[in-house]
Amino acid sequence: MMMMRKKPVIKGLYAITPDEPDTEELLRKVRLALQGGACLLQYRNKVSSPELKLRQAQALRQLASDFDCPFLINDDARLAAQVDADGVHLGGEDGSVAIARTVLGENKIIGVSCYNRIRLAREAERQGADYIAFGAFFTSSVKPAAVKAEASLLQAARNELNLPIVAIGGITQQNGTALIEAGADALAVISALWNAPDVQTSALEFSTLFSRV
Repeated sequence: MMMMRKKPVIKGLYAITPDEPDTEELLRKVRLALQGGACLLQYRNKVSSPELKLRQAQALRQLASDFDCPFLINDDARLAAQVDADGVHLGGEDGSVAIARTVLGENKIIGVSCYNRIRLAREAERQGADYIAFGAFFTSSVKPAAVKAEASLLQAARNELNLPIVAIGGITQQNGTALIEAGADALAVISALWNAPDVQTSALEFSTLFSRV
């Protein structure tokens, strides 16, 4: 009889990788973020070839495993299955939870972007998602045209839904606490983490926000 693996808790700093073609540099930065306390890691790469994505995903999978950190792939359930990632994060155009579940199996994590629409979150919960993500809450250099979400959405989702909630979009150490107080379980961060002079210290600063609320 196959044992079902318990899914990780979705809470804390959720590090989303930058587009970095140099795999060694990517691994160096991610190691620092994990040493600083990142609790989840998502591989997001919108520009590289499928071959490089596979190599980077395999290397990141091993690094995340060394830190016992859940590792997810952005958009691509098949790549997630190929590298035995812990799950996948789906955007609005990335297919259904049901399809991803078929590819990955029941014991993998499936997260869904819900932007600023609680209706999408309700549907994601109905389909069996493991967490939902809202944003952008602040201006994002990664997605400058992203729809804007209000912190009140987090409180509404917390009152209505029974899924962990991830906040994303322009989040910094200065504005993140308000989102945690409004109901976010995790903060997904790109620019404020990887563009920091000291990635490890930046990750530690994000991680300590959760102990203050």
